Amino acid sequence: MSSILPNDEALRALASNPDESIVVMLNLLKFRGEEGAQAYGRYMKNVSKILEARGARVVYSGKATELLVGDETWDAIILVEYPSRKVFLEMINSPEYQKAHVDREQGLERTVLYAMSSMGEGERFSK
Repeated sequence: MSSILPNDEALRALASNPDESIVVMLNLLKFRGEEGAQAYGRYMKNVSKILEARGARVVYSGKATELLVGDETWDAIILVEYPSRKVFLEMINSPEYQKAHVDREQGLERTVLYAMSSMGEGERFSK
């Protein structure tokens, strides 16, 4: 089961990544029932203004419907694009984000958050 908050080691790895290009965050979300979904909706309403002010944007959001592979179910999936990892880190440490984050914590039962970098043309899948 995942945590709701990134751990210090993960944040240090993100901060030390020298890639200064756009980063897309993959959010897999499991809500605490209907009330949790409503709390997360409040969080997204408040965070959308914070994202916009930093040049970030929601690329995609949708309900998770049919699970085809795996055994862990999710309620929703959101992709958020940030100008850089630095912008993401500045945002999550800002007082305005911390205030909005309360609804995220109340809304989520569990989550997965991945920072993703684009693969260059011709780049192969590798570790």
